[in-house]
Amino acid sequence: MAIRPTEKLKRIRHSFSHLLAMAVLEMFPKAKLGVGPVIENGFYYDFGLPRPLTPEDLPKFEAAMGKLISQNLTFKKRDVKLAEAIAWANEHEQPYKAELLADLQKYGTTNEGEISELRRDQNASAAKTPKAVSFYVTGKFRDLCRGPHVASTKELNPNAFKLTQIAGAYWRGAERPSVPRLAGRGSEKNPQLQRIYGVAFTDKKELDHYLWQEAEAKKRDHRVLGEKFGLFTFAPEVGPGLPLWLPKGTVLRDTIEQYAKEIESAWGYERVSTPHIAKEDLYKMSGHIPYYLGSMYPPMALDDGNYYLKAMNCPHTHLIYRSRPHSYRDLPIRYAEYGTVYRYELSGTLAGLLRTRGFTQNDAHIYCREDQAEEEFLRVMKLHEFWYKKIFGLKDFYMRLSLPSRDKMKYAGMPEGWKKSVAIIRRALKRSGLKFVEAEGEAAFYGPKVDFQIRSVIGREESASTNQLDFLAAERFGLTYRDQDGKDKPVFVIHRAPLGSHERFIAFLIEHYAGAFPLWLAPVQVSIIPIADKHAAYAKKVLGALRDVKIRVELQDQNETVGKKIRNAELTKIPYMLIVGDKEVRAKAVAVRDREKGDRGAKKLAVVIKELTETIAKTTARTK
Repeated sequence: MAIRPTEKLKRIRHSFSHLLAMAVLEMFPKAKLGVGPVIENGFYYDFGLPRPLTPEDLPKFEAAMGKLISQNLTFKKRDVKLAEAIAWANEHEQPYKAELLADLQKYGTTNEGEISELRRDQNASAAKTPKAVSFYVTGKFRDLCRGPHVASTKELNPNAFKLTQIAGAYWRGAERPSVPRLAGRGSEKNPQLQRIYGVAFTDKKELDHYLWQEAEAKKRDHRVLGEKFGLFTFAPEVGPGLPLWLPKGTVLRDTIEQYAKEIESAWGYERVSTPHIAKEDLYKMSGHIPYYLGSMYPPMALDDGNYYLKAMNCPHTHLIYRSRPHSYRDLPIRYAEYGTVYRYELSGTLAGLLRTRGFTQNDAHIYCREDQAEEEFLRVMKLHEFWYKKIFGLKDFYMRLSLPSRDKMKYAGMPEGWKKSVAIIRRALKRSGLKFVEAEGEAAFYGPKVDFQIRSVIGREESASTNQLDFLAAERFGLTYRDQDGKDKPVFVIHRAPLGSHERFIAFLIEHYAGAFPLWLAPVQVSIIPIADKHAAYAKKVLGALRDVKIRVELQDQNETVGKKIRNAELTKIPYMLIVGDKEVRAKAVAVRDREKGDRGAKKLAVVIKELTETIAKTTARTK
C-alpha cells in the first residue's frame, strides 16, 4: 500500500517558511534570500546576512511571524515572464534567486545534477526553457516559488510552530527530508549561508508532542550514550568521521554481523570479500568517475597508475561475477559481503556514527535474469521486513521509491531500461504489502532505488538501507549469462543492504533502545555481584559456568558496596544481575535481578543458565 504526506500540512509548512523570510527581512532589509523548502516536520530558509545569527534572534523572528499571521495576509500566485523575473531579482539585489533563474533560462532546470550532466555532455540537449515562472505574493513580500501555499494566514495556527535552530549551509546544499539532523550538503566552494530551521503542525498538541520527542532524543543521543557505555570513540590523530570501536561496541558489531551471515546463508547468499582499494580504471568503468568523484577520497599515485579508496563495493563484486561464465541455470547468484568503504564527507556534515567517512556495509549483489528480477526484489523487501519486525521489533517503517527526473536526459540514454526497472520495482513493492511512497529525482545514476525509512520508539526517523535495481552494470562490466539457446544475455543486478552500514544502524539502535539492548545483543548480558570478599570464589565459578555457554558476563569484584555495584549495572543497562551471598553459595543458586522486572528471587544456577540460553535462542535461532 502507498502512503503520502498530508498535502495540507505541506502547504502550512511552506507558508511558514515564507513568513520566516518576511520576518528576517524586517530585521535585515538587505538580506539575500536562498531557498525555503518543506522538510520532515517543518521547513527551513537559507539567508545571506550581514552578521551571524544567535539563538536570541529566534524568539524575535517568531514574534514577527505571529504578528504577520494575525494580519490575515493572503498567498497569491503570480505567473511572471522569465525575463521579467530575472530583472526583478537583479533590481532587488537577490543574487541567489538570479542564479536559479539564469540556470533555468540556460539549462531549462535548476537541478544541479542535471546541469552538471549537461555541462559534461556537450551533445545533451537542455530541457525547454519555460516562458514564465511563478511567484507568490504575501503583503509586500514576493518570492520565486512553485508553491503550493495556504490561501491566507488565517489557516496558520500561531501556537503550532517554533523556530528550532540556526545552522551553516553552503548555497544550494539540499537536505533530504528524511534526514533532518544532517546539515545540508552543498559545495564548499559555494557561499556559506545561515539556515534557520522551524517546525510546524496543525495544532499545539502536535507541536508539544514533537518538542517532547526532541527532548527525549537528546537524552538518547547515540554520541552521549556511546561515550557513557564505552561503545566507540573518535580521535583527532585518526581523523574526523573515522570511528574507533571499543570492546563493547565491537561486540555489537560482531554480534549483528555473525547473525547476519547466518541469516543470509539461510536465504541463499554466498559470501565474498574484496580489497579496500582499486585502480582508477575500475571506477571509470563503473561510472563512479565522474558521477561520484566528489564523494571519493583523492587518488593515490603509484607506479602503475592512480588508486582510490573503495567508496562502493559493487564494482569489485561485479568482477567476481565476471570471473567465470554463467548459465541461465546458475541464476540467481547472491553474493554478500561486509565491505568497508570510504567516502569523503564535508566536516560540517559529520554526525557521530550517523554520517562517517569510513563505514562497513551489510552489502550484497544479486545477479539474475530479467524474469527473476521481480521475485528477487520482493525477497529483498521481505528480508528487510524479517530483520526489522522479527529481530529488532520495529513496527514503524516504510519504503521510498526514488525515481529519475521526468526530464528525459536523466534516463542515461536508456529510457526503456529505466521504465522497465521502475515497473519491476513497483510490482514488487505492491506485492510486498509494505507501505511505500514515491519521490522523483532521487534515483542513483545507474537505476531506481528503494530506501527503507525506520522510526525509533520516539518517532525519530533514519534511512536504514538503500536497495537498487541496476540495468547499467551489465553493459558497463559485460555481465552476462548463457541462455537456453546458447546466446549471451545481460543480467539484472540488485544492490541491497538491509542493515545499511554498521555505523548508522548501530547509532539508530543505541537511540531506539536508549542503551538498554535486548539480551541477545547486549555487550554485557549478565553482571555477577558478590556480596562480600568471601563469596568471590563462588562468584568466579558462576562466571565460568556462564562463559562456558557463551553468555557475555562481567564480575564486579571491586571493593565497593553491593548497592553501588547494583547501581553500576543499572546505569549501564545490563539485562541481568546475579547476586551471590551465603545462602546462594550453600544452595548453588543466585539471586536474580531483572532489568525489566526487578528482583525475581533466588534460583538454582542451572535453572538460570537454561532460562538465559533459551531466551537468547528465541531470537538468534530465527533465520526465516
